[in-house]
Amino acid sequence: MSSHKSFFDYTPVELEQWCLSQGLPGYAADQFLDWVYVKGVVNPLEWTNVSLSHRQLVSQSMQIDSGHEVQAQIASDDTRKLLIEWPAQSTSLAIAGEAPRTETVLIPSGQRRTACLSSQVGCPVGCRFCASGLGGLDGNLRRGQIVEQAHRLGRLGMGRVTNIVFMGMGEPLANYSAVTGAIETLNAPWGLGISARRITVSTVGLPEAIRRLAGFHLPVTLALSLHAPDDAIRQSLIPWASHATIDELIEACGVYFDQTGREITLEYLLLREVNDRLMHASQLAEIAQTIRANVNLIRYNEVEGLEFKRPLDEDVLAFQAELRRRHVNVHIRASRGRDISAACGQLRHEARHSA
Repeated sequence: MSSHKSFFDYTPVELEQWCLSQGLPGYAADQFLDWVYVKGVVNPLEWTNVSLSHRQLVSQSMQIDSGHEVQAQIASDDTRKLLIEWPAQSTSLAIAGEAPRTETVLIPSGQRRTACLSSQVGCPVGCRFCASGLGGLDGNLRRGQIVEQAHRLGRLGMGRVTNIVFMGMGEPLANYSAVTGAIETLNAPWGLGISARRITVSTVGLPEAIRRLAGFHLPVTLALSLHAPDDAIRQSLIPWASHATIDELIEACGVYFDQTGREITLEYLLLREVNDRLMHASQLAEIAQTIRANVNLIRYNEVEGLEFKRPLDEDVLAFQAELRRRHVNVHIRASRGRDISAACGQLRHEARHSA
């Protein structure tokens, strides 16, 4: 086995091939998958229905968890956040003098336990309000490292993960193969068994990648990180916005809806006195009315060192009311984990600067 590959990188066929290459029976792969994905046991020596010699071989030859938990936080609302460090050679880009680290968050709400996953180490997009991209892109995560985040969150004692959102560090569609491969494992009956309808891919907007995702065999929910009602404001907030206009993104989202039948989510981060005025709400309503979409309003979580401020509650409510007056399906996303800096990239950013 490659030292860079972990258990979570394997499909059943690949795992069976590995077993056969090690002199193990092919059916051992099914036993291993059951122990890890169904029972949640990642120490091979505890796989009691597997022979001792096979347990020892797996323990010595195969990584289950490839990452190392550096820090864990629990918020007053029970949101959990993990900072995971990966082997330096296991991501696609080297990081001078620093091990690659990413964040992952578990958000409990009633019977729902949502895992917020990272797809990259850092982020290439460089949104001016976001902590994730402050240091740029350090590397892509592999399929298994993405799956491992969800599996780790499911082992925190709060029950199995029920929902997945790719809203952590990185631009998911810029790491397309690893992200879609991870989705296959997260969805598979032999994996975590999470319905495609409960998996959301959030993108800042890559029209060709959106069209490509429309042809993916699992119809996940697509969320477009819009964050502005016109191209001028959007380009001032998101450097990558210069590569595609809002009209081009909405056209690609329309293709996604036509091919999958899945309504698009427009994510809109409210920044005080930047994009939270009623005129902005009116412009956003015009965009939302051109496709089958719902709008998620997100109140900004401030990041130390950045200029942007959290919007006032009355402005958020007025913004929502204007959208509803224009017959737009709109919701205000509940802010979770504010007391542990649960916004994307904050824990990694703070850990870097406190070291």
